Amino acid sequence: MAKTSKPTKKRVVKVEAQGRACIFASFNNVIISLTNNAGQVISWSSAGKMGFRGSKKNTPYAAQMAAEDCGKVAYDFGLRKVKVFVKGPGQGRESAIRNQWLWY
Repeated sequence: MAKTSKPTKKRVVKVEAQGRACIFASFNNVIISLTNNAGQVISWSSAGKMGFRGSKKNTPYAAQMAAEDCGKVAYDFGLRKVKVFVKGPGQGRESAIRNQWLWY
């Protein structure tokens, strides 16, 4: 007879109206994480998750699409304002910041 695994609790993240947007733009990819003020991730996205491959992952368009995807999910959860933290030398830094979903 197979062992049954212990049921795991689903982690509940408290979503407030204000939070943080952490944008990491490397030479190969752009990763965007929207968190609450405690640092728990509400939603995240990257250019690779959006389907871009190879050198197309570091383009400003890919960063914009990733920020839009991430922002829509967080907006539906109730996140309205963010403080933006940017890290890295990549091309998609500015276009990820300018995305409309991060500024509601």
